[in-house]
Amino acid sequence: MNRKIRYAKLSIISNTFLIILKIIVGLLSGSVSIISEAVHSIVDLVAALIAYISVRISDKPPDEEHPYGHDKVENISGVIEALLIFAAAAIIIMEAVKKIIHQEPVESLGYGVLVMFVSSVVNFFVSRMLYKVARQEESVALEADALHLKVDVYTSAGVGLGLLFIWITGWTIFDPIIAILIALFILKESWEMLMRAFSPLIDFRISKNEIEIIKSAIDNHKDICIDIHEIRTRRSGKTRHIDFHLMVPDDITVKEAHAICDDLEKDIASKIGHTHVLIHIESCGLSRADMAEFGTKKNTHSAKGTKKGQNKTNEKRTGKKRR
Repeated sequence: MNRKIRYAKLSIISNTFLIILKIIVGLLSGSVSIISEAVHSIVDLVAALIAYISVRISDKPPDEEHPYGHDKVENISGVIEALLIFAAAAIIIMEAVKKIIHQEPVESLGYGVLVMFVSSVVNFFVSRMLYKVARQEESVALEADALHLKVDVYTSAGVGLGLLFIWITGWTIFDPIIAILIALFILKESWEMLMRAFSPLIDFRISKNEIEIIKSAIDNHKDICIDIHEIRTRRSGKTRHIDFHLMVPDDITVKEAHAICDDLEKDIASKIGHTHVLIHIESCGLSRADMAEFGTKKNTHSAKGTKKGQNKTNEKRTGKKRR
């Protein structure tokens, strides 16, 4: 079984267990904080189910209808999960405001404190495992699921401490106040997750650091690679799609050009990982003998000028503008 699928199942099991505990204790105690945590865990379970489905789909190989693969399913999953967290936070705030207006006593505090701390510990270990696998597999869906559980670690611990404080002081007003603070924290975390998951859906470029790594890999072949331009990048799930134009000497054969592209693709993949590279070869207007005679660095600028001149000539002949 795929690692991502296996850990997605673990999240489903742990969330189901915690939902049952929180609902029972929340109903017995009448604590809005515990009930809000139960709602939060239900959202976590829905998110875990979405993550499970998305990692199963995203691992399917490319097919005729999806030649670029199914990786973006995980990004869609991440967006849905982030929106679910927003919804959960809104529900928690509404219930807390009602509790402030109509205060009611909180009972069975001892059980409430115990369940909250058990929930915090369970989610701490499960979220750590999910984060580890998410980073190794570069899975947006698992990262979003891990975020749900990470948020639950802090919120459960906060509710537990709040109930302990109520138990000691008898000030029940702290119950809804703690619930609102939890909801605000959830909103912050979900916004950050939403941005990370949504960006690849609109083909946002890969990181500047990764682009510099690409340029560095090309510099390793500067004896034959004169210049690059029109670098375009985007990310789909864990796959980075990269394409650029590469200028080489005029007398390079097709076989040599193909070998250069293969070397560059392997070099880039070894430094970044999970890449799909497309290289468009262009002539620089100079032969290797010319470059050796005048020097590569000196002729880089003249090569660009020669290339522009060639493009203009071609445009005049064909009446079409070169892309």
